[in-house]
Amino acid sequence: MNLPITIGMWLLAVLPIVLLLYLMVGRGWGAYKAAPVGLVIALISGLVFYRANLPLIKSEILKGAWNTLSVLLVVWPAILLYEVVNESKAFIVFRQELKRLTPNELLQILAIGWVFVSFLQGITGFGVPVAVGAPILLGLGVKPLYAVIIPLLGHAWAGTFGTLAVAWDALVLQTNLLGMPEQLLQTGLWAGLFIWIYNFSAAILICWFYGKWEGVKKGIPAVALISLIQGGGQLLLTQVNTTLAAFLPATIGLVVILLLNRTKAYGTTWNLETSPIMDRQDSRESGEAYPKEMSMHQAFFPYYALTLITLLVLLIRPLNRFLSQWAISLSFPETQTGYGFINPEVIGYSPITPLTHAGLFLLLAAIIGYFYYLNNGWLEKASRQGILRRSIQKTIPPGLAILGFIIMSRIMGGTGQTYVLAQGIATTLGLSYVIFSPLVGLLGAFMTSSNMSSNILFGGFQLTIAELLGVNGAKIVAAQTAGGTVGTALTPGSIVLGATTAGIMGQEGKILKKLLPIGAILALIIGLLVYISM
Repeated sequence: MNLPITIGMWLLAVLPIVLLLYLMVGRGWGAYKAAPVGLVIALISGLVFYRANLPLIKSEILKGAWNTLSVLLVVWPAILLYEVVNESKAFIVFRQELKRLTPNELLQILAIGWVFVSFLQGITGFGVPVAVGAPILLGLGVKPLYAVIIPLLGHAWAGTFGTLAVAWDALVLQTNLLGMPEQLLQTGLWAGLFIWIYNFSAAILICWFYGKWEGVKKGIPAVALISLIQGGGQLLLTQVNTTLAAFLPATIGLVVILLLNRTKAYGTTWNLETSPIMDRQDSRESGEAYPKEMSMHQAFFPYYALTLITLLVLLIRPLNRFLSQWAISLSFPETQTGYGFINPEVIGYSPITPLTHAGLFLLLAAIIGYFYYLNNGWLEKASRQGILRRSIQKTIPPGLAILGFIIMSRIMGGTGQTYVLAQGIATTLGLSYVIFSPLVGLLGAFMTSSNMSSNILFGGFQLTIAELLGVNGAKIVAAQTAGGTVGTALTPGSIVLGATTAGIMGQEGKILKKLLPIGAILALIIGLLVYISM
């Protein structure tokens, strides 16, 4: 391969990302408008300057379309589930009951926007926690923008070991850590430590958003306890069972935060009337009719169904193996640019297992919820068409945005732009690259909307750079996935999904503008810790 690593080629590689961020953050463009621009720039650069041919471009576009299909299989049923629950007025019931059972408003927000979404990330992932958490927070009176920002921040810590550790397993595969047991444990330990720092920081930020120092002061006892369970528990389980490293602590955290309602600190009514993230003018609570006979558990029934189905399918190994036998995938031939950058032949690219896919779990939960509400008289048969129509209409804009983002990332990866981007950073920075290594993981997650994909894209690269620099590979690889974890809060796919279910489609740039500096600072803090510990 003779792919030139020059300043010109590097600037061309970074241009689509910079332009994307400028349009979304600087100009306030919606994701569905900005994504095609980034895609066109990456496409032109790949063809003209990176010497890609049309068969290569076609192959990468098909890969991107296939990956998009996998995401949309989550997006549409997630929106469908939201529409079913919203139509039944169950969100209003849930809000009323949660306020009665959890009189502390900050604890309500932490319970949903941090703990519950973490639980969902532990078993499902794929943007589901944000899609589910945003409308619930909206129902609690949180302003739409923060109803998306809070679960984005809150669920991301489980981005490596969540979804039963798929992102971690991808990292292990890419770096061949299974063949190095001691380094595997060290990497897990450092990753757990770095992610714990993010976990605690994210929760403190949520408290800060709610009420600045007063919010932090009120929330820190709960945050310290739950973070010890989530972050500390995950850290310990990285040495024992990575599959359950996020799910088990997240489940325990969910139980514990509910028990905090009985303590003196959180068992009495408390809120900040001046909280900048709360909509005190929201008249839905008093002005909109809702079924008074519906209990909170009945209102939440579809989500109980979602949890039960997911746990049964993913944790019962014989059932999971049986259902996973049916897989659908595509195959792609080897492609090569004029510079000799090779994309190996792929047999069975990114297989979709329909019977164990998060989209099926969401669809079943939506169907179960619909008939449950219907049988109890909380929905009318005539509402079915409206629910389906709205869910399809709301899926189209995020679907187009996600398609643009993913195809852009595939073209950048397949033409060598991503390689030049990362290699240029490493070559220029030398040993100080260690500080910025988490930013590479963050960049990968942002580009691909997935920590798993980031680990596949950059895991081996990070280990190679560590060897070239003569530094501890376990720490660098851990920084990679920790950076990807931070990036999970910034992924365009999840942002689009949350904005859709919160009813603010088109405001993704505002969300990203708020989260981008937070993500960059947290990634750099992790990088500084890696550098100091070398």
